[in-house]
Amino acid sequence: MRRELYCQDEKSNKFWTIELVHNSIVTTNGRIGAKPREARKEFQSKEAAQTELEKMIASKLRKGYVEGKIKNAPKHEPTDWGAITMSDDVFWRIIGLVNWKKAGDDDAVIRPAVKALAKMTTEDILRFEDILAEKLYALDTEAHAREIGEEAFRSREYFSVDWFLYSRCVVVANGRELFDSVVADPKQFPKDMEFESLLSVAREAYESKTGGEFDHTSPLSYETYSNRKGWEKAISGASTKKRKQK
Repeated sequence: MRRELYCQDEKSNKFWTIELVHNSIVTTNGRIGAKPREARKEFQSKEAAQTELEKMIASKLRKGYVEGKIKNAPKHEPTDWGAITMSDDVFWRIIGLVNWKKAGDDDAVIRPAVKALAKMTTEDILRFEDILAEKLYALDTEAHAREIGEEAFRSREYFSVDWFLYSRCVVVANGRELFDSVVADPKQFPKDMEFESLLSVAREAYESKTGGEFDHTSPLSYETYSNRKGWEKAISGASTKKRKQK
């Protein structure tokens, strides 16, 4: 039986189907209303194909796809950002606007997110900043710092706190699925990458909306070492070393 899924968000109005044909998985995808593109992959057994099929469907659902008849998908309407309130889900929808097709021009990459956020209330913009701080704080641990690539944490004397912060921004900027996987398993951390510009989204949205200066301090700090529990061993070790030196 062919299963149909579709995804409608601020950037997408697309479909995806999957079907098991003997030992093969057949998928189609494309923009709703356009001609589908087909792909086929063969497996050694029907059981192996079925297992992979379920994994692929689960992955699509995590990315925001909805299972249902494509012909019954609602008319795609742009989001009225001024009519909704900031929440964790809305935060991730804003993050989903980040346009990686413009990679190399960070201002262009974050521009769609800034424009959408600027249509919300000032309170929502500040709440976006608070949620961002919460996400970055969750990643501020020694275990994560040891997995960022060449600049990984080895000791506090030879570690860039700024680079680690900008590395954490990469995780958040790439969406909820990556964020959840990296929080659960630090080894999933992207290597040798940074995206400092994520820290500018709320500020630019606020200044665009109000014309005033952005002056807001979130309850949680995203600066490296703020999550003391996440750095408990490194911090206690450094304190012990200082006492011995005295």
